Amino acid sequence: MKLYTYAASSAAYRVRIALNLKALKAEHIPVHLLKDGGEQLQAPYAALNPQKLIPALETPGGIIAQSLAIIEYLDEMHPMPPLLPADAYGRALVRSMALAIACDIHPVNNLRVRKYLKNELQLSDEAVNSWYRHWIEIGFEGLEHQVAAHTGRFSFGDAPTLADICLVPQMYNARRFSVDLKPFPNLVRIDETALALPAFSDAAPERQPDFEAPKK
Repeated sequence: MKLYTYAASSAAYRVRIALNLKALKAEHIPVHLLKDGGEQLQAPYAALNPQKLIPALETPGGIIAQSLAIIEYLDEMHPMPPLLPADAYGRALVRSMALAIACDIHPVNNLRVRKYLKNELQLSDEAVNSWYRHWIEIGFEGLEHQVAAHTGRFSFGDAPTLADICLVPQMYNARRFSVDLKPFPNLVRIDETALALPAFSDAAPERQPDFEAPKK
């Protein structure tokens, strides 16, 4: 397998965690989201992934785009350890936590949105950063209550799931943009628990060969 990735991409970060949890190897091919206007927008990568987003996973069957689709593919192809609970209700709850991040927080804060806010709408850096923090804080309010309802070391129970795979990169971004995390003690605790595992810590942006100090 080949993973088209970028160290600072939280979506790629999710897939790196999933690969590590499954003890799977994939060749990491960096795609720089800022260099030359964004390598993801240029013809070589666009031919692989017409969505022009990171990550993409090249498999024997072809290219898969979108981090959650990739992770669920890995979970189906390599069931152990499972990333979703065994029962339908548990799976739905974990997916709801993951989607709260992947659908409600991340899309309004990703790089192309921030570039539009800054370049097209002429917002200041502080205004863009305030936008970023606003949507994380709103999303985290709901997540904090949701995970509090399920006792365990992680977001749902005592083993990592898709919810934690999405949470840890979003917590990384929250700290990067100076979000006040004091109102979210359960999220902080789960993040710390996950990062104690090499599968999570080794996937962090600063552990990647293409890491560069992030710019706000």
